[in-house]
Amino acid sequence: MVAGQPQKSFAENFDRAAQQGQLLVHCRAVIAEKEPQIKAWAHIDDSESGMAGSPGALEGVPFGVKDVINVQAMPTRCGSVAEDGQIRQFDAASVGILRAAGAIPIGKTTTCEYAFRTPGPTKNPRNILHTPGGSSSGSAAAVAAGMVPFALSTQTGGSIIRPAAYCGVVGFKPTYGLVPRDGLKITCESLDVIGWHAVDLQWAKKVADVMLPKRRDESDVRPRKKVAIAIYDADTQIDNTTSDIIAAVRDRLDSHSIENTIIKNQDVMDRLAAAHKTIMQYEFARSLAPVVSVNPNGLSAALLKNVEEGLRVTGEQYLEMKALQLALRFSWKQLYGEADYIITPSAAGLPTTDLSNVGAPSYNKIWSVLGWPCCHLPLAAAPNNLSAGVQLVASFGGDHRLIQHAMTLDRLFRKEGG
Repeated sequence: MVAGQPQKSFAENFDRAAQQGQLLVHCRAVIAEKEPQIKAWAHIDDSESGMAGSPGALEGVPFGVKDVINVQAMPTRCGSVAEDGQIRQFDAASVGILRAAGAIPIGKTTTCEYAFRTPGPTKNPRNILHTPGGSSSGSAAAVAAGMVPFALSTQTGGSIIRPAAYCGVVGFKPTYGLVPRDGLKITCESLDVIGWHAVDLQWAKKVADVMLPKRRDESDVRPRKKVAIAIYDADTQIDNTTSDIIAAVRDRLDSHSIENTIIKNQDVMDRLAAAHKTIMQYEFARSLAPVVSVNPNGLSAALLKNVEEGLRVTGEQYLEMKALQLALRFSWKQLYGEADYIITPSAAGLPTTDLSNVGAPSYNKIWSVLGWPCCHLPLAAAPNNLSAGVQLVASFGGDHRLIQHAMTLDRLFRKEGG
């Protein structure tokens, strides 16, 4: 299997336009061409005010912002008619960090309703007959269509990694708490994380270098010879393409004498999956209950049902699962020993043609409840012009190391034709 070429060519286009000082012009031209079909944007700022970009590591780089994160002088609608679309006075902290580095927020990307399940109109740029995933559909699609080199996204269960997999771009979910969430519509206090989609790992790293604090020992990372490969959730079937890409990665590791071990830990995974469900239902219901009380007619049946179910989760049940979450958050060595990182599927399979189904977080929610950093790495072309790849997971706080390991795996996989 050979990695698909569209993202490589998009990255080259961005780099060329940046060298010519025309990156903003380039991005706007691509948006004008492709947006009528892809519908990745809930709001596009085409004004000239504030567009110069401050001096910094991302000077003049346009980016998208998921429409649950505030941007100064833009509305935040959270993918819902229940919101009034009020123009925001201040940037979210995450947007402010990027703006201070010279990046330019040029619009709000489409999201599922309150970053939950009911999708917006966004199409998958790789194949519009297949879902782009959710809830960060607009951010993933905007990057996959070559509209921007990166876009801010959020994840509660699998909302960064799964759209990245479906749209064939890099998705990065940082460690819980490393990116400030001021200015985000938080729906699950213990789970919500701001991350990003990027056209390739180099762009993902540029954003990480600006957004994430770095320890002194994280400047250069070389993986040891032992890698843990976790194929868990034995009761969940993965499709042939996903199975093949996992096997191909293992073969490539073997060919470079990098030891790898399959680790299931099924009992722990099942407990964490239950913890994620309980914590998410409890917090989501109480976060959205005020919206439900004021404007239930503006909300989907799926959201109303989830709020109703979540309000039935007791405080005792919630605290029990919170205790499990916190007890296992720093359990890396207990579960995975000296492994540098874990490799898992990013999703159970390729995106479906059921556009109402944004996919399930079967292979994402475990890491979301633990708060561990995750990265989707697109590695190969798949049928119907889709993409296949894997998810890399590192221990709590190991974000910069994770990107370095992803770069190493990417180089290993692409050697001699991939």
